[in-house]
Amino acid sequence: MIDLSASALEVAPLLLGAVLTHDSPAGAVSVRITEVEAYVGEGVDPGSHAFRGRTKRNAVMFGPAGHLYTYFTYGMHVCANVVCSPVGEASAVLLRAGEVVGGVELARQRRATAKSDRDLARGPALLVRALGIAMTDDGASLSEPPFSLEFPASPAGDIGSSLRTGVSGDGGRPPFRWRYFLEGEPTVSPYKKHPKL
Repeated sequence: MIDLSASALEVAPLLLGAVLTHDSPAGAVSVRITEVEAYVGEGVDPGSHAFRGRTKRNAVMFGPAGHLYTYFTYGMHVCANVVCSPVGEASAVLLRAGEVVGGVELARQRRATAKSDRDLARGPALLVRALGIAMTDDGASLSEPPFSLEFPASPAGDIGSSLRTGVSGDGGRPPFRWRYFLEGEPTVSPYKKHPKL
């Protein structure tokens, strides 16, 4: 079992290959995680929602590890993170992409515009949509129904890293090479540099 109370920098690469399942009234969907980004806490990481301290929006990041932190981006998309670190030390891992390994038909219904199964959860908002996660899941435990998080018995494969995709300002520049992904995995989303960088 992975210690989720460690820093997001330690947890992020260990989440690759893990399977996140969400069981909703419509059915269960499971996604094998293939791409993540680490965000650490207050005063450390300018790309993190917790950089300037605790707010109503980011409060879950300061809570216990192993819970979901959800937020809106661009006023329309929901993204999901795994909270890490001890209580009070905000850090989280953004779930950026994955392979749907269970409930494929339901994921296809939720992602009717996907060109192929490879694209069902290829991007943070698309992964959330495929799993049926909503803003109301903010703070939900990943070790209790309707969620479960299962880690692989052995390392998932070769791990690559890069700058975080689409992050503006200093948080999108070196030394923040905190995006991790499974090398050669077709469900990994393409890196996109923020237009302001």
